[in-house]
Formats: sequence, C-alpha cells, structure tokens
Amino acid sequence: MKTNMLSRLALACVLLPLSAIAAEPLPLVTVHQQPVDLVFPAEAVVEAVQQATVGAQVPGRVLEVSADAGQRVGKGDILMRLDAREASEAARAAEAQYNVARLNYERHKQLKEQKFVSQAALDKARADFDAAAANRSAAGASQSHAIIVAPMAGVVARRHAEAGDMAMPGAPLFTIYQPGSLRVTASVPQHRLPAMRNVTKARVEFPELGKWVEATAVQVLPTADAATHVSPVRVSLPNMPDVVPGIFARVHFVTGRADKLTVPPAAVVRRGEVAAVYVQGADNRLVLRQLRLGEVVGNGEIEVLAGLAAGDKVVTDPVRAAIQIRSGK
Repeated sequence: MKTNMLSRLALACVLLPLSAIAAEPLPLVTVHQQPVDLVFPAEAVVEAVQQATVGAQVPGRVLEVSADAGQRVGKGDILMRLDAREASEAARAAEAQYNVARLNYERHKQLKEQKFVSQAALDKARADFDAAAANRSAAGASQSHAIIVAPMAGVVARRHAEAGDMAMPGAPLFTIYQPGSLRVTASVPQHRLPAMRNVTKARVEFPELGKWVEATAVQVLPTADAATHVSPVRVSLPNMPDVVPGIFARVHFVTGRADKLTVPPAAVVRRGEVAAVYVQGADNRLVLRQLRLGEVVGNGEIEVLAGLAAGDKVVTDPVRAAIQIRSGK
C-alpha cells in the first residue's frame, strides 16, 4: 500500500509540470503578407584584410620559438631564432675579403700617385673594393635574418614550424593577421552577376556562432574562375572580436524587396525533408499543417510558398504545442 502511494505521488510530480505548461497560453503569430528584402544566399569564408606570412630568408635549423598560435604580437617582436652559424661564417669571410680589397685599393692609389700602375689597374682595384663592400653588406643582412621578427602588430593565426625543424628560404614560418579588419569572400555564379551589380547591402550569417551582422561594404571583383564559373564577391565586416579567419559564413545579398508570406524559423517543425507548423483554428484547436517553404528572407524569417494563408495563427513554440495536444487541452 505504501509503495503504491509513493508511485502515485511520483507520477503526479512528473505530470504536474506538463499540465502547467499545457495550461499556459501559447505564443502565437498571425501570418500576413509583408514587404521583405529579397536575398540571394552564398557561402563564404572569413579572411583577414591585412595578413602576412612570415618566412625564412636564410636556411637554418630552428633553435628557439617565442610565439604560438593565438598570441598577440607587436611589430618587431621576436618570433623565432634560427641557427646562424653558416650565415655568421659567410659574414666573416665577406669581412675578410672586404679588408683585403680595401688594402689593395689603397695600395693601388699610392702606386698610381707614384706612377707605378696604370689608371686601368686602379679602376680594377676600385671595382674589386666596391664588390667586396656590397658582399659584406649582403652577408651581414643574411646574418640578421636568423632572427625572425613580426612585420606588423596582430595575432598569430598559425605557426608552421617547431623547434628543431629545418627552415628553408621561402618556407612559411608564421601567419599573422590584424583582427580589427576582417571580410568574407563569397563565390557567386556568373548568371547571378547582372543582379549583383547594383547590390550594396548584405547580411552575413555565422551559423556556428548563431550571429547575424550587417555588412559594411560589398564589392564584386572583376574576375571569374574558368573551371567553376563563379566570381568572388568581397563583403567587409564590422569589428567582431569572436570571429577569426577561416571560419564558415553565409552571405545574404539583398537584391530587392517584395511582399511575402513568412513564418519565424522557430515555429517550423522539420522531420527529414518535411516542414510543418502548428496552426490554431477558430475553435482554438491545434492542427499540424505541412508547408512548402522557400528561402530565408531579409528579416531572418522563411518564405511560405504553400500551406498557409494570410490571417492564419501559427504557434511559435512547437514543443509546447505538442505537449498541449498530448494533454488533450
């Protein structure tokens, strides 16, 4: 007897929240034709406007790494040190050649004053001296290239080498970008370009972050890919600290305005490829009605192509609507 009473009490505690939820008024929205922005969505990738790839200018093994991905650096900060022994030996050899050429040129000048050598011999000594001076400067510069420094202030996006790796001229070591200036580049099919020529407004969606922002500028580049037949379109972004280069974005280009019947995305119930909404009738009964949906329009709502009429009342919380139907309210 005591066990049955405890079971009934537990069942009542479980059912009480559902009953309370079902008794609350459902959030409704009356659908109607409204002027909305016509948009064309295109997938895009975030990239930095100002970005630099730092590479090695002399060969050498990586001795020390002073920066890592995600770290902020200032212009001139030391990022990495390379083994500069070969460059140092080359600089010493260039210095020795310079000293020999300098002494030889000075000796030829004295001999020319005493008329023991010709002007041609003096010119040859002068040319050798100038070449040795240039070689010494180049060797000194190569020695300084063993210290890798940041060419600009920004954030290290990626480090391409580890301590002990062999750095070669031209191979990337770091990628640095300035976080305050970002943009997205979308690929637009060529048949859409006539409609894109006058587009100045766009909204950028970041699905992974759940954010939408207004673009600050839209620029259609005068190039096209011969293989894919798409053209790049650059869209400038406002300052967004939580957005980094390389993440996925979707650009919604505003191409015009028209009257559309729309529903909020939160009201749509999806089961595979089937979309539906809960509609409240005149007798307050709820009916799950299947829809044929179009694209997302400018205000973030979804266009309804079939299944609803102006004046229908749609429940914007389908979970509570399903609970109310099951409870028989």
